[in-house]
Amino acid sequence: MYVAFGTLKVAPPPMCFGKGTGREKEEMTQSNNSKLRDSSWHQLTSVAYWRFFVNAILTVCDMISFAVASAVVLTVRNEAALYSARFHFHINLVVYVVVCALIWALCMHGVGVYHRHVMGDGYQLNLLLFKGAVLTGITVCALDFILNSYVSLLSTALIMVCALLITMVERFIIRRVVLFRREKGAYSYATTVVGSCEGIEHALRFLSQKQQLNYRPVAVCPIRLNEQTGRIEAADATDEFLKSVHEISGKDIPVLAYGGDLAERAVNMGVQTVMVTDVLQRFSDNFNTFVLSLESMNLEIALVTSAVDVSGHETNVRVIQGTTVMTICLPQYSPWAKLQKRVFDIVVSLIAIILSSPIMLVTAIAIKLEDHGPVFYRQERIGLRGKPFKIHKFRSMYVNADAKLAEVAAANGQELGARVKIKKDPRITKVGHFIRKTSIDELPQFFDSLIGTMSVVGPRPQRQFEVDEYNQVYATRLLVKPGITGPWQVSGRNDLSEEESQQLDVGYVQGWSVIGDIVYILRTIGTVVHPNGAY
Repeated sequence: MYVAFGTLKVAPPPMCFGKGTGREKEEMTQSNNSKLRDSSWHQLTSVAYWRFFVNAILTVCDMISFAVASAVVLTVRNEAALYSARFHFHINLVVYVVVCALIWALCMHGVGVYHRHVMGDGYQLNLLLFKGAVLTGITVCALDFILNSYVSLLSTALIMVCALLITMVERFIIRRVVLFRREKGAYSYATTVVGSCEGIEHALRFLSQKQQLNYRPVAVCPIRLNEQTGRIEAADATDEFLKSVHEISGKDIPVLAYGGDLAERAVNMGVQTVMVTDVLQRFSDNFNTFVLSLESMNLEIALVTSAVDVSGHETNVRVIQGTTVMTICLPQYSPWAKLQKRVFDIVVSLIAIILSSPIMLVTAIAIKLEDHGPVFYRQERIGLRGKPFKIHKFRSMYVNADAKLAEVAAANGQELGARVKIKKDPRITKVGHFIRKTSIDELPQFFDSLIGTMSVVGPRPQRQFEVDEYNQVYATRLLVKPGITGPWQVSGRNDLSEEESQQLDVGYVQGWSVIGDIVYILRTIGTVVHPNGAY
């Protein structure tokens, strides 16, 4: 395949659509381009400034959090008078705390805490903070060993725990401030969206969501693949497309024509990120040369990919007799990783059963007293690799409710399918409403996890008629055991669209880990406290 990007003609400057035709539109375009060029340095400087400012504030606050935790723990435990037995000198407490605070900041940087795309997800951030705290504890213990400073291991552990908790609170406050400012248009990255007209529209809808305001679309670049030449070329920005872009974004967004100087023109507009939605296929010469031209201008590439994209796999590139071979694998599917998950399921299930036994007893009595029907509900679901199994729940519906599903669904304008969910379902009992809202009805499934038909964390098990509607991508959710809780349960539940639900489940199949499962369990606790989307 020929490299297409470098052979394209230089495209015209960015176009702004709006009212006006002919010479008026041309003069407007030239005026806008002049303003963009004059302000580009100011925009880039502003971005660099606020990015540096935010990271500097975060670093200082993290160090202060650690310093406060260290000073308090060492003072309370009467270990503030530090002395190096190895080098025979008294260690100034302030100097020791400052050095350890620097280690804290460096370790946090090492695990990726200060990456610009981490702050928006509190659970992801807290996981990285935990990793940074462990790394800091090991480093500080090594420092104490070298100095032989007589700081007890318990004191070091308490310092790490206190520093971690204080930092979590501090980061939560700063994150709320930053997210609030993003809603006002600040602290966001100017983004050019590249792809087909349909792909651009889809991306703009995605970016219009509040939680995605770190990407601020400032230009669009419609492209298409020439089937005859195999090259990427500019696509026509039709009036219908321009109207749709305006309706989605609520403003006029300039159109950048695809060409060899796209990177330079994007930089002149103050763009920091180029988001590729489709058309440019991974591992193709078109994509590789396009990305290289952008990265050479220090532009970030944001690639909208399929949920089953192989980018998260471990890769190994080898050259065998002049032929380059790349092998890929997912390490979480090794026998050792599967054993870890099974042990994790057993331990968590046993703990959950023991702790929730009083709640399950009270629930069983309440269900029995309401309508004298059976306490438990058993239903066939589809599990690992399409094998059916029996799932157990506390009964939340009247007896024989399954027989009325089609009737109730039809009354609500729905058909039996993979995501038939009915608000104010008349089949649910009074007790059922409460135990569904609080997820108590799911507690018996810990017995299913204990015996191995389910896992604590994974995509929720579905019925055969739902599985029959899976597409090729969504069917990959059957490659792991179904879970008691999972991605969509902690991300909006039934309020999610079908596409969002599928992306979350398939994404879990691609990247699950025991540490990630712990994060999902913690998020589930938050969902139980604030049960949005549960019905």
